[in-house]
Amino acid sequence: MLDLIVLLILGAIVGWIASILVGRNKEMGGCANVVAGILGCVIGGFIVRYFFPDAPAVAGINLYSVVVGVIGAVLLLLVTGWFRPSS
Repeated sequence: MLDLIVLLILGAIVGWIASILVGRNKEMGGCANVVAGILGCVIGGFIVRYFFPDAPAVAGINLYSVVVGVIGAVLLLLVTGWFRPSS
């Protein structure tokens, strides 16, 4: 149960930071930030593990996890932004 709470908190922090960096903070709600943050941690973890096989896993709320998650979430938001209709 505690792992789920940590995952949601980390996802919220990472998603919020990534949405600010990409400039989508006003468009995204809290749930979208959490989903983007969790997926960003997964994507960022895969990318870091691919280029640095000895890198630690993204686990817990720490600076390393936040940085890796933000990198993955920014990439996710940029890629999904390509498929949005322009206004």
